[in-house]
Amino acid sequence: MVASRLGFGRIQPRWRQPIGRCRPYADDVFGIILLLFLAVPIIEIYLVIQVGASIGILPTVALLILISIAGAWLLRHQGLNVLARIQSKLARGEMPGKELVDGLLIAFAGALMLTPGFLTDAFGIFLMLPPTRAIVRVALMHRFGARVSAGQGPYGPAGFATWGGSTVVGDVWVSTDDDPGDTPIELGPPGE
Repeated sequence: MVASRLGFGRIQPRWRQPIGRCRPYADDVFGIILLLFLAVPIIEIYLVIQVGASIGILPTVALLILISIAGAWLLRHQGLNVLARIQSKLARGEMPGKELVDGLLIAFAGALMLTPGFLTDAFGIFLMLPPTRAIVRVALMHRFGARVSAGQGPYGPAGFATWGGSTVVGDVWVSTDDDPGDTPIELGPPGE
């Protein structure tokens, strides 16, 4: 094993840790992201070619530039609106949860609008408009709301990895089944 030859012993990197159900979830997300990175550019090129064949090359480029300008204006307008709502909530001493999700969706929409193409622009405009953004916001808050309110992430409570009923604190996972003669490394909060 390369790690043992380098003097690292049985320490495995965090991404190789078998922690509960986190690993299959990470594989699913990675697969979806990989599929999007492969499929979206192909779809974008196809759409640009089809629109270019229908209306011509110069009108297609002009349309892409016009949509980008409109998206930048919408980004500025909606971003400043959400920023004002966040500041208003904070001034009243309230947590701006809904507004922060709106800000995240607007930032994501802005990134989509910077990507040239009709599909990403359409999805970016979909996220920019308040009524359609509200639908996505409600879905996201419903999906992640329980985890946020419980203070729980994919690695268990407070971000610590759980394994076999005990909490593993740190960035390494120590396996003691390679060489039973070694003393296991204890991981835990400082001071214990």
